[in-house]
Amino acid sequence: MKIVERNIGESIVIDITGDIDLSSSPDLRKVLLRELKEKRTPRVIVNLAGVRYIDSSGVASLVEGLKASRDTGLRFALVGLSKGAREVLQLSRLIKIFEIHDNEEQALA
Repeated sequence: MKIVERNIGESIVIDITGDIDLSSSPDLRKVLLRELKEKRTPRVIVNLAGVRYIDSSGVASLVEGLKASRDTGLRFALVGLSKGAREVLQLSRLIKIFEIHDNEEQALA
């Protein structure tokens, strides 16, 4: 998994490429919690367009990011869900819990 962070105004876009699984999810968790709890970035957008596969540990990292955003009153959104990512969120019934946008522009609006 590769993580690239881009600052856009007061927002940060986190582009993820590859699989989010047991070996890589701790890296994602660390980035999300740093932005939400330590830096208190007003809007954190996770771009999942380049993600082919997410396992339960990856879902748990995203849920932890969502919980941190709610605890701190910050925005947390997912964009560009790949087919695989969308299916996992639908199967786990979390698709309605997250703020989800088709693209980055919608999430930044």
